[in-house]
Amino acid sequence: MNNEFVGKTLFVTGATSGIGKATALRFAQAGASVAAIGRNETALTELEEEIKAHGGRCLALKADLSHEDQIDGIVNRVLNQFGGIDVLVNAAGHISSGTIENTKLEAWDAMMNINLRTAFILMQKALPSLIERRGSIVNVSSVTGLRAFPGVLAYCVSKAGLDQLTRCAALELAAKGVRVNAVNPGVVVTEIHKRGGMSEDQYDAFLEHSKETHPLGRVGEASEIAELIFFLASEKASWITGATYSIDGGRAQTCAR
Repeated sequence: MNNEFVGKTLFVTGATSGIGKATALRFAQAGASVAAIGRNETALTELEEEIKAHGGRCLALKADLSHEDQIDGIVNRVLNQFGGIDVLVNAAGHISSGTIENTKLEAWDAMMNINLRTAFILMQKALPSLIERRGSIVNVSSVTGLRAFPGVLAYCVSKAGLDQLTRCAALELAAKGVRVNAVNPGVVVTEIHKRGGMSEDQYDAFLEHSKETHPLGRVGEASEIAELIFFLASEKASWITGATYSIDGGRAQTCAR
């Protein structure tokens, strides 16, 4: 692996599983110091030990990102520990089912808070360091930010908002040397749907059905999304900003038939 990120710091949320964890491991392989943020203390400890076992640097911080005071605390700890933030990856996410008719306000607020509001706050808090270091932000959005899907109304709206936040911030920060992009995965094997209420059997059936809805005939792996995030944060993508990149096996190109 190259050492492109030696001396640089990754700040990644949702780091205890799925895309967030895969991203933490990918950047650690390239020499980055990793600030891993999540809610599962056991999983955070395991991630920290895995990175350190391979000679990497990791600061694992348990936090509930729905509380702004905790966001202040973790950002300050990362700045004190590593001296700055070079890459911010907003990978924490929440999903639950619901239509325009039956989505409860609590469910709406939960998805807006984690999927959109938290990303906005973290971007603001990290900006002084990102500007100083001419860093990069990558937001983990979804195919649902680009296309409408029934039955997950609030999730679709939150991800569409995250895409627009990405584009607006990219324009505002370009002159300051900070690039802002988003990745828009299709169905990826993670824990998010089960945390959102799917049983094991329902999730297995969902994954099987998704093989038919994604033109490439399979669902994605978290490591594949992490590779795109890594690329967008790297110097190889130095002329890319404001992009929302589909990585979905062709899912965004399909329509009902």
